[in-house]
Amino acid sequence: MRGDLEWRSVAGLIRSAARRFADREAVVEGRTRITYAELGARVERAAAACLAEGVRTGDRVAVWAPNTLDWIVCALGAVSAGAVLVPLNTRFKGAEAAYVLSRSRARLLFVTGTFLGTSYVASLRRAAGEGDGAGPLPGLPHLEQVVVLSDDAPAGFRTWKDFLAAGDAVGAAATRERAESVAGTAPSDIVFTSGTTGRPKGAVITHAQSLRGYAIWSELAGLRAGDRYLIVNPFFHTFGYKAGVLACLMRGATMVPQPVFDVDTVLANVAAERISVLPGPPTLHQSLLDHPSRDAYDLSALRLVVTGAAVVPLRLVERLRSELRIGTVLTAYGLSEASGIVTMCRRGDAPAVIASTSGRAIPDTEIRVADATGAPLAPGTPGEVLVRGFHVMRGYFEDPAATAAVLAPDGWLRTGDVGVLDAAGNLRITDRIKDMFIVGGFNAYPAEIEQLLGLHPDVADVAVIGVPDGRLGEVGRAYVVRRPGAALTSDDLIAWSRREMANYKVPRTVEFVTGLPRNASGKVVKGELRSGTF
Repeated sequence: MRGDLEWRSVAGLIRSAARRFADREAVVEGRTRITYAELGARVERAAAACLAEGVRTGDRVAVWAPNTLDWIVCALGAVSAGAVLVPLNTRFKGAEAAYVLSRSRARLLFVTGTFLGTSYVASLRRAAGEGDGAGPLPGLPHLEQVVVLSDDAPAGFRTWKDFLAAGDAVGAAATRERAESVAGTAPSDIVFTSGTTGRPKGAVITHAQSLRGYAIWSELAGLRAGDRYLIVNPFFHTFGYKAGVLACLMRGATMVPQPVFDVDTVLANVAAERISVLPGPPTLHQSLLDHPSRDAYDLSALRLVVTGAAVVPLRLVERLRSELRIGTVLTAYGLSEASGIVTMCRRGDAPAVIASTSGRAIPDTEIRVADATGAPLAPGTPGEVLVRGFHVMRGYFEDPAATAAVLAPDGWLRTGDVGVLDAAGNLRITDRIKDMFIVGGFNAYPAEIEQLLGLHPDVADVAVIGVPDGRLGEVGRAYVVRRPGAALTSDDLIAWSRREMANYKVPRTVEFVTGLPRNASGKVVKGELRSGTF
């Protein structure tokens, strides 16, 4: 199935889902339960409100909110009105959000009220409340309207209810005409990179790229009508929005958004809602397996897990299959600049393949592992992962220099990831180029070392960085989270490592911590480990 041909745009997908799955449950949020027909009507009303607000095709519309039904409705409404969605990371502080809003020149912002004890509106006002503009936030002159996803809003801002009411004057024909005018080649979203190594850059992705990519994802994963999908991955991240919301729209699965990762809430939701699909980072599944009260919950409906990271312990895959009897456990690899999807394991792959690789290239995608000049390397040789295919971004938003640095004229995207291809075409990500360190002339890849350390029975989580060394130039330092009840010492782990890996890979120091700093997509923020701010 070619999603870009069947639906052409995200708006077309929404209308198709509302028609095909009309009476199926679309979204469950607490006591609120709506069908696909009701979701389609809500999205159309939000799109009409965007038209009433003066949103034009191609305008950027931002959403700064956690996983909720309102996020789904306002985001899909904006895209149906021809806008380009700009999702904002809910972990951003005011200045970080203001930067992305300014950089994208967003005209309209949907923002949550108070979330996790923080007023996002107040945070944004502190960062962008001064300037020469005339809008609700003078420091952001392009931002004409801010809609608070709440029942009340401060002066100069609008409530979600008032915003929707304004759209009632826009006829259904006008709303439909706008939606149908959106071409598949038009941008659908700008996903800003995490910015852990510098200012975020916005990867521009089209409707056709998203639809085609996640039609493939849904097929390879085996997502099906009637599945109940707990979406813990943040909607502002490609994995949450596209492998979550868009995939469910394609297959008629029920979305159960969870705003914050909390293992007790995950267990309660899986049991109460008979969740069958639970994608997420390895740490999510590890914490679920290790929860002391896990056996008190009925998790028998779970059948599909999709995860991805440089390090996925084989033991985790085996435990998901044996202890929870999950029929399908898959790993995948992607990045924002390639629509979030590049490789994926297939159902039926051996557990060792699923744990040690990210699978093979998805259809119509080329992968090359290359040296510094771009020349391809033989299987088994580590190098930079290059990708070419339908899903590679059009470029970074209004940043030709940054685009040229990673996207060659012939379409090859430099990912910045170090990887190895095996003879069957399975890709193993070994690290980020910037994370590699050199020990006495040998290249050391932290992710490889982390995977080996993760085999120790007392290690629950681990991150490795390179630190200066007077004799060897750099050596490894491991930050380790012990398993509950373990008495593992630094000397124990270093001695074990000397038996299990080449000497240059062995960490010279080990620091035990209660948890690792991670961003909202589950990646360890190694900058905090290097800077000592953790």
